[in-house]
Amino acid sequence: MKKIIIILFLIVLLFSQTRKPEVAGQFYTADAKKLKATIQFYLDQEKVQSSEKPIGIIAPHAGYVYSGHVASAAYKQIQNHQFDAIVVLSPSHRIGFDYISIYNGDFYETPLGKIPVDKSLAKSLVTEDNDIMFSDIGHLKKDVFTMGEHALEIQLPFIQMVQKNVKIIPIVIGTQSYQKIELLGKRLMKLRNNHNILIVASSDLSHFHDYEACKQIDKKLINAVKTNEPKSFYKNLNKNKYEACGGSCITALMIATGEISEIKILKYANSGDIQGGDKNSVVGYLSAAFYEGKEKEMSENLLTIDEQKMILKLAEESVKYYVNGLEAKVPENIPPIAKEKRGAFVTLHKNDQLRGCIGYILPIKPLYETIIEMAEAAALRDPRFNPVTPKELDDVDVEVSVLTIPRVIEDVNVIEVGKHGIIISQGYQQGLLLPQVATEYGWNRETFLKHTCNKAGLPTDAWKNKNTEIKIFSAQVFNRESLGIEK
Repeated sequence: MKKIIIILFLIVLLFSQTRKPEVAGQFYTADAKKLKATIQFYLDQEKVQSSEKPIGIIAPHAGYVYSGHVASAAYKQIQNHQFDAIVVLSPSHRIGFDYISIYNGDFYETPLGKIPVDKSLAKSLVTEDNDIMFSDIGHLKKDVFTMGEHALEIQLPFIQMVQKNVKIIPIVIGTQSYQKIELLGKRLMKLRNNHNILIVASSDLSHFHDYEACKQIDKKLINAVKTNEPKSFYKNLNKNKYEACGGSCITALMIATGEISEIKILKYANSGDIQGGDKNSVVGYLSAAFYEGKEKEMSENLLTIDEQKMILKLAEESVKYYVNGLEAKVPENIPPIAKEKRGAFVTLHKNDQLRGCIGYILPIKPLYETIIEMAEAAALRDPRFNPVTPKELDDVDVEVSVLTIPRVIEDVNVIEVGKHGIIISQGYQQGLLLPQVATEYGWNRETFLKHTCNKAGLPTDAWKNKNTEIKIFSAQVFNRESLGIEK
């Protein structure tokens, strides 16, 4: 029996398809012993930043002499955790194609040995329209004159050093379509919710600027990653506000890990930082780790009456200061809850008619900063209205909405009119309506959904479309009337 099992195993190996190492000896040493020693040296220089298990990492893919020390900061975070499979997301540097390619072979090989491809888990990512499909495109070299994709391969020796007997799902993203990248991210999120996986986004940052220019450009990208808004991140990437050859991979990772994930920037450097490095034309490198976010329900973290009064006063005073051409003042003795990052809207009414409303959906900044900034925006920068004038101030009423973190829903029946606000999005189009809007107009759930679609510039029945994402949130809404404050 034992001989039969061995024979069957050898037959499987004989007919299996293995992607051989393409850049060993170029981007990293082809000598297995030296490769282990190199990676171990890098890992030994880094510290574990959190005892929590990461759900995703960003790691660079340049030659190890340039970026190995940055990549090791990310891989150090998973050294003490085990995963059933690791998804490796790579851009395509050498061949263009308008879809997402999951390797259709059985193994990826490096000088440290073979890593099996988890085709079973990968099947759940494949789509019927072939936007995500099994293929060797992007994985194998196109012809004898070009080498295979290095951005994916570069990650594998690090994975082999910190994970034992792990399988991989190797993915090369050829498309630049946000809709397809978003689809991948959402499918990875579902896979992550049901299986013990890690997602690796392989990316370098800005290319071939001088040392200081590189740092300034990359700083913008790092700040964009920390805000964790994938649509905005990808949109600004395409506008060249910053650079990342694996920007599609980072975007998919951000979508897959969710808007409430916690992101730690672990290490940044560029090729000019190595000894003797050319500082006139450098490439930037980043490592970061994503962790499960801890969503707080509003009921667990409500503002007290006194805190609401303080926030409302701050909003009212900020409106008056900015309308009169002055800078708003930051109050003293800010309560701890106002220093927490919270999403919030400031809404202005004049004679019971909307006069301005702008806010942050996500918890990007401390609440008090958000209120000051949104008060100014609602009064002066709402594109639907002319700026509020000093003569109007006595007739303007201010209302504040402090939000919970939005969450994606699959069933619209969970929406409670009067309690939940709605965010509807499809591609780059997005619309939001606060909970109080449905109450003010006496809408039922379906009418609320239709109007939110309309706000997004979508057909009113777009909420029924499978490609439409629906999120809900709650809000603690207060104004002078609700707080019993005389005007």
